[in-house]
Amino acid sequence: MARWGGERDTSYRAGRTRPDHSAVLGPGFPVNPQQSSPPAQVCVRHTDRPTGLSCTRCGRPACPECLRPASVGQHCVDCVRADQRSTRKVRTASGAVAARSATPFVTYVLIALNVVVYAITAAQSRSLMANERGSALFIDWVMYPPAVAAGEWFRVVGSGFLHYGLIHLLLNMFALYIVGRDIEPVLGRARYLAVYLISLFGGSAAVMFLAQDNLTAGASGAVYGLFGAVTVILLRLRQNPNSMLILIGINVFISFSLPGISLWGHLGGLAAGTLATLGVMFLPGWLRARTPEQVRTVGVIALVVLASATLALIGAAAMFLG
Repeated sequence: MARWGGERDTSYRAGRTRPDHSAVLGPGFPVNPQQSSPPAQVCVRHTDRPTGLSCTRCGRPACPECLRPASVGQHCVDCVRADQRSTRKVRTASGAVAARSATPFVTYVLIALNVVVYAITAAQSRSLMANERGSALFIDWVMYPPAVAAGEWFRVVGSGFLHYGLIHLLLNMFALYIVGRDIEPVLGRARYLAVYLISLFGGSAAVMFLAQDNLTAGASGAVYGLFGAVTVILLRLRQNPNSMLILIGINVFISFSLPGISLWGHLGGLAAGTLATLGVMFLPGWLRARTPEQVRTVGVIALVVLASATLALIGAAAMFLG
């Protein structure tokens, strides 16, 4: 009895080519799926890396290294950068762009420079407490108005990094650390450094006019300028400045009372730092600056004018002495 279905095609057993069934199975049905599968996606930034991931914003394939977590899915680094450029920058009350890092780098650098200069003078003099004796660097940099009038202008800046003994250094660096870490994020690093230097110049200018026979050294003038800067910032932020005013009053009283302290260097630095910070924090409002760019421009111009004025005063004193 014959089997149901009739004869079977057994020609492939004899080495013949297997019949093409695509017509029966339908068009597009793969005879060999391995040969007709689509190619794997590769990362748009690393073409040698196959990936099954993609950016949920632009849809492009990306490897794990090029993706960043997002509130919805994950974004590629190109989309993250584009979003950062389009996002409005957060600015402080002075118009400075708020730093992502709260680390006061400029303050730490200034402290490090003061410590390094002191270490050099101590090594040259072989004394921690009397480092001004026998130190060539101290002799060359100390603020001496007749020497500045003779052309040694580097003393104007260099004297601000010298200190009479370890106690003098520690007191100034402690004060610089306390006030600097609060001022730097508000003003921004560049403005903060400008206020510090203008305070230093202001102290030197006062010494040039009012303490011409003294040998003056120390960061005290610049630190007093930062005291004034903190007071102005507190007023601008509508906070109570009484604590800073009391601190300034105590330090000014000490400067009057104790011998060997550069009173005029302190007062000159205080005045210069206060005026410089007023120019950054209040002058743009007084001039009705509206946009962040206008606020920043007015502040920069104020700092340039004050720096030029303090240097001009030093120059005038030098001409008078000469």
